[in-house]
Amino acid sequence: NIKEIVETETWLATKEWDELTADDIRHVKSLGFSDRQLKFLNHLTQTEIRDRREELGVEPVYKMVDTSAAEFAAVTPYYYSTYEDENESIAGGPDRVLILGGGPNRIGQGIEFDYCCCHASFAVRELGLQSIMMNCNPETVSTDYDTSDRLYFDPLTVEDVLSVVKNEIPLGVIIQFGGQTPLKIARKLADAGVHILGTTYQSIARAEDRDQFSELLKLLDLKQTPNDAATSLDDALSKAESIGYPILMRPSFVLGGAKMAIVSNAEMLREYWTELLDYASKTDLEITHDSPILIDKFLHHAKEIDVDALCDGEDVYVAGIMEHIEEAGIHSGDSACVLPPFSLSDEMIGNIREATRRLALELQVVGLMNVQFAVKDDELYILEVNPRASRTVPFVSKVTAIPVAKFATMLMLGKTLRQLNLVNYPEFTHYGVKGPVFPWSKFPGADIAPGPEMKSTGEVMGIDESFPIALIKSQIAAGTNFPTQGTAFVSVRDDDKPFVHELADALNRQGFHIVATRGTAEVIRQMGIPATMVNKVLEGRPHIVDDINNKKIDLVINTPSSRTPKKDEILIRTTAVKMGVPLIMSISAANIYLEAIKVWRGRPDLSVIPIQEYHSKIVMDSKIPETVA
Repeated sequence: NIKEIVETETWLATKEWDELTADDIRHVKSLGFSDRQLKFLNHLTQTEIRDRREELGVEPVYKMVDTSAAEFAAVTPYYYSTYEDENESIAGGPDRVLILGGGPNRIGQGIEFDYCCCHASFAVRELGLQSIMMNCNPETVSTDYDTSDRLYFDPLTVEDVLSVVKNEIPLGVIIQFGGQTPLKIARKLADAGVHILGTTYQSIARAEDRDQFSELLKLLDLKQTPNDAATSLDDALSKAESIGYPILMRPSFVLGGAKMAIVSNAEMLREYWTELLDYASKTDLEITHDSPILIDKFLHHAKEIDVDALCDGEDVYVAGIMEHIEEAGIHSGDSACVLPPFSLSDEMIGNIREATRRLALELQVVGLMNVQFAVKDDELYILEVNPRASRTVPFVSKVTAIPVAKFATMLMLGKTLRQLNLVNYPEFTHYGVKGPVFPWSKFPGADIAPGPEMKSTGEVMGIDESFPIALIKSQIAAGTNFPTQGTAFVSVRDDDKPFVHELADALNRQGFHIVATRGTAEVIRQMGIPATMVNKVLEGRPHIVDDINNKKIDLVINTPSSRTPKKDEILIRTTAVKMGVPLIMSISAANIYLEAIKVWRGRPDLSVIPIQEYHSKIVMDSKIPETVA
């Protein structure tokens, strides 16, 4: 079979596209050649390939998977495309909405978008319309036979989506709930005449395109870190020098911060660019003027804030303001976050709401929007705006009792925020903490240092009236059991040493015995706090890894030194994971966790209360000012 495909590809390379008959093209398509593959073989555009194919009547048909095994008529069938003769997908009633899923689950995009797609389908049906789901992942609830009225089990490519649209003729297509996958094809769908429900492609492009986004922020008088974009190494080196190191670099339109990195100097930039080109050669990543590499000034020791908001084009409802536990620079999917914020002033929360409102209205968002902010020295910076659902939507919905994805769908279909009674902000008596779950036990030896590229494969939630206890609950759910006493190992990079005093003082006051590597131990001792020096791995035995293996260490606090960490650092972190020792990798997070441990020590009995009880105590009487409504 593979030989037949290779031979067909060789034969195609000798032919002009116009020479091929309908039977030739149908044979090629039946072997699995996509229009995109044919584009490269024939040096034509994908549109030209599709137009010629459809002109000759070569189009896919849809075969049904009978969800009732022919025992009785299937009321919730699903379909897959093939190049045969009979089409078994007969379009239903006139009022149909097509929802694009997230495709295969992968790091950076997974169950949270499936959650959104399911709620979208339920909302469509609640409004009396037919819901049509298109997704190609069998391990999702959105592809369950009874989630939607009709399901198309096909890849989320331009070719396949356009074929389904042509077969179903829906009222419109919802692309906001599938993460970055549908967003990447939004422009081509719009160009082909597909009606995208909610936020338009033009608004999506305005948020995604670096130049347009910078102009938007200038128009709204909102702050952004110095930034630029590059398409070549020399271009990147020049612009990085102008912005000033350290910088954050990332490709456009990627999932989960893929190939995102903090770069501290020109040598690291060259190394990053080599890795980037290698990655591009193995994926569909293109580095072009329309899809450049983005460069931002990196803010050290800044707080990161995630905001999810709903907008109907006239009013804006800020559904959730989440404060990250880790500092900016850790991917939002890998950082624990808290709702409502635990350390922001009322003034800063007001500024965040106002900035979100202005961004949503200027971008003409209809549906969902996610904004990532950074706060440094009481200044608010805009990091990124995504006019789509984010991975925090399920978390926000569960903490606030507001079905965010459901309401976003209704907004896309013509409802207003006021019709949905979203005119007040809730007052909480509880905190929700979202904690990431990592797969490191499955990958022994892999470095687990967090960074701007997402590595977590799941998440959990802790909820309590006390923020520290909600944090502890989330960590227990994620499989991390923090000690309330014992021996803590501390080793921090040089630029964190000025901040180690508060951490060491907290450990000492809580009765922890501190063990540290030479440099860190000297800094701690100079503060008058006792610390036992232990060898690094390369300094001879017994060393710190021996102590971890021999269960002499109960807590590890280790901040990574650089983008290319030292081998002994990696060994410390991987050994801690192997031995089940809790590991904290930033000073700010360590201080927060120590405070949580202190509170936990005084309240060892963790209460378990149904989430509905927390929801029943939410008061929706905090009026939104008219200027923020």
